[in-house]
Amino acid sequence: MELVSIITPTYNSGQFISELIICIQNQTVQNWELLITDDCSTDNTVSIVRKFIQADGRIKLFQLSKNSGAGAARNNSIKEASGRFIAFCDSDDRWLPNKLEVQLQFLINHKTAFTYSSYLTQDENFIEIGRVNAPEEISYKEILRNNYIGCLTAIYDTQVLGKMFMPDIRKRQDYVLWINIIKRLGKVQGISQPLAIYTVRKNSISSNKFNLVKYNWIVYNKALGFGIIRSLLYMIQFLYFYARKQINY
Repeated sequence: MELVSIITPTYNSGQFISELIICIQNQTVQNWELLITDDCSTDNTVSIVRKFIQADGRIKLFQLSKNSGAGAARNNSIKEASGRFIAFCDSDDRWLPNKLEVQLQFLINHKTAFTYSSYLTQDENFIEIGRVNAPEEISYKEILRNNYIGCLTAIYDTQVLGKMFMPDIRKRQDYVLWINIIKRLGKVQGISQPLAIYTVRKNSISSNKFNLVKYNWIVYNKALGFGIIRSLLYMIQFLYFYARKQINY
């Protein structure tokens, strides 16, 4: 397997970062580099990471000079990446041991440059609470309606796409990146098997409905430049599919 660059932003992640690093080290595929960019943490995150670096040279730490958000931290790690494949895992999330192996084989077998998977969810005490099922296939038209892709499950091939970065917005940067990737590829395929564990935080966007609407508007109007009328049309679609998802839950 060719080198995989794992992109991890951190900010005051001392409670979670050790679990994240250990789950990466336990991957069945070992040809990886973990690129952690810290966004000016004020807790013990950096000191914990440095201890791991002393024992594992595949782990690399970068520090931003000012707090700039997860997107900027991810982009810094992407810039520093040396791997053919770019994968994402935030500091409070985890991967199952065969995550990379399954996805890399899927990319090869399906001759595609991007994939994602289903994932499990847990609370901040590491107690499992649910599962999010990934669609088998997503088109450009469909991804514009709603973000069906968990960032912790996404992986793309720079040999086909080159290095692709997230926009300079504070929230929903990953959603814009998936939109831009799928626009180039036409459609992408996912893996129904859950391969990662997402931590549901009390201050997440999805827990605040007003912020969810606000940041999706920023995605359409600012990051994608759709203009007011087109952005409103996509906001209506987003709210419709979001409401349907809540009813199904």
